[in-house]
Amino acid sequence: MQLFDVYPINDITIEKAAGSNVWDDKGNQYLDLYGGHAVISIGHTHPHYVKRLTDQLQKVGFYSNSIKIPLQQELAAKLGKISGKEDYQLFLCNSGAEANENALKLASFHNGKKKIIAFKKSFHGRTSLAVAATDNPKIVAPVNETDNVVFLPWQDEAALEAAFKQYEVSSVIIEGIQGVGGIQVASASFLQKIRSLCDAHNAVFIADSVQCGYGRSGKFYSHDFAGVNADIYTMAKGMGNGFPIGGIIIAPHIQASYGLLGTTFGGNHLACAAALAVLEVIEQDNLVENAAKVGGYLIEQLKTFPQVKEVRGRGLMIGIELPEELNHVRKELLFKHRIFTGEAKPNVIRLLPSLALTMEHADQFLTAFKQEVGKN
Repeated sequence: MQLFDVYPINDITIEKAAGSNVWDDKGNQYLDLYGGHAVISIGHTHPHYVKRLTDQLQKVGFYSNSIKIPLQQELAAKLGKISGKEDYQLFLCNSGAEANENALKLASFHNGKKKIIAFKKSFHGRTSLAVAATDNPKIVAPVNETDNVVFLPWQDEAALEAAFKQYEVSSVIIEGIQGVGGIQVASASFLQKIRSLCDAHNAVFIADSVQCGYGRSGKFYSHDFAGVNADIYTMAKGMGNGFPIGGIIIAPHIQASYGLLGTTFGGNHLACAAALAVLEVIEQDNLVENAAKVGGYLIEQLKTFPQVKEVRGRGLMIGIELPEELNHVRKELLFKHRIFTGEAKPNVIRLLPSLALTMEHADQFLTAFKQEVGKN
């Protein structure tokens, strides 16, 4: 049997990882500034993380949500404390797409309405409703197509106000910083406008924090820069540092009932152990503050390169837009300098490293980047 060939892959096999470094099967060391799509939040194979998972596996790895799982309540308490959303409610699932799927569905259950507002260049996942709210026709199958989703221009307040007048809006879903869309940062005023319109029209504000959340921006949720609270926050990626886990936190005015949402694997013992380890390391090592510090330094330094068209982002979620003639730089960084980075089409390099990235690692990247783009 062959693998279903859907991933364009680099001819590299990673066999070992630690912190912000990985090693291939030939013994070559790489600096990982992508973290497998923003997943590695506290560093590869962090000792506390490994111990938490190993200890839990020796007790019980899985049972369903038909019994008490105290780890879930422990996780909810820790997440509430660190995020500052202690009055919210937690529902656990397995991925970012599933988190967004549940958020959109829960919003519709809550207010009985259907219309979803999403934005150009958005990416919310590949499951049926999440992909329908994703602005990429290439990954929306005919069966996913629906007229329940309206795409608006990014940060167009007039279009947003007009949409609320035209439609019975169930929810607005927005990434605080668009990832696949090229590291586009939502302004405080736009997020505040969403909040006020949702309040006025009994709509649900969904803050997609799957990639931009969990401390990556220098605040726990990047939407927090706007000084308003969303009704539902979705998360995954960095939540488990590589262990599959997702979740949504839900404002107290949205009521639960038996059977409203459900999952087989969500909130299992191992997933909760992984997520607790992540939050414990984030808290103990001040990783949100480190993301703000090291990310701020990287952004400041990258803005001094005249060849760079634009630097966007917050904390350790950074987009470097290059001109067409420098579209080879990402490949050179990987194969010449052994530095993993991400991309967004057409010519944006994405940096999504561990929140524990050091200044030394930042300088290692800047030195390599300078060699490839030059600097006056």
